[in-house]
Amino acid sequence: MNRPMQESLQFRFPRSRRILRPSEFVAVYDHGHSVRRGPLLVHALGSGDTTRLGLSVSRKVGNAVTRNRVKRRLRDAFRRLQHELPAGYDLVVTVRPHDPMTQDQYDRALQDAAEALHTRWTANTPNPNR
Repeated sequence: MNRPMQESLQFRFPRSRRILRPSEFVAVYDHGHSVRRGPLLVHALGSGDTTRLGLSVSRKVGNAVTRNRVKRRLRDAFRRLQHELPAGYDLVVTVRPHDPMTQDQYDRALQDAAEALHTRWTANTPNPNR
């Protein structure tokens, strides 16, 4: 049975899509670009052909329950938007203290930040056709 392209997309968040090592976080912080969207400071560094996500949520955001809720919502936003986000970036999201947001607000903030970073990244990359 042939499925349409949209139905065959995977909306999982496997380990291969996660930034886990401290050295990977440092590389994104040191060599990438950043943009702020609401309480999210999103850093991006061009990587391979897949987009990966790393999260940094400090204790200033709230207690463990609040921090885990924020991380869960951001992971879910990335999971659902991963096929719409620009490909080939390592994204590290640093969360600042803020009032609770809805899932849609996290979705919009993450998507806007990724698109702005893609625009900034491509503007700063020399074009070999010039």
